[in-house]
Amino acid sequence: MSKKRQKRKIIKENLFNKRRLIILNEDTFEETFSLKLTLMNVFVFITLSTIIIITVTTFIIAFTPLREYIPGYSSSQLKKDATQLALKADSLSFALKKNEAYIKSIQKVLTGELEFAKFNKDSILSATEEIPSPVNLSPSKKELELREQVAKEEKNVKFNLSNKKSK
Repeated sequence: MSKKRQKRKIIKENLFNKRRLIILNEDTFEETFSLKLTLMNVFVFITLSTIIIITVTTFIIAFTPLREYIPGYSSSQLKKDATQLALKADSLSFALKKNEAYIKSIQKVLTGELEFAKFNKDSILSATEEIPSPVNLSPSKKELELREQVAKEEKNVKFNLSNKKSK
């Protein structure tokens, strides 16, 4: 046990013993700069400086346009452009479907498969519109049973809470 204490004492002395950092002029051996330091001061200084450098770098990257150069980050302008292009592509594909249907019906008239009297642009365009299929939104038997069960449980909880408050 005493060896451990001695080692700790030696390490503590080494950390807090003062040392002198001297910068000399090589030609004249004149002392240019002098500084008294301990190992603990050097360790604290290096630790604080690395923390500050990491924090400043993080803030610079996070809050400036530099983040666009890091893989995984994208600019807000790029996101806006992508959504606008997706909307344009969707509308263009819808217009293309309408035009293809119109051209096919004109081809039918020109080849004689369809009489001109039956040819109507509005009916062709309305045929290309996609009608959403009806969805059954009425609850099933299991769902109705679950709703009743939950309502009963809620009544029991409210009743128990009101009994506890009145006591």
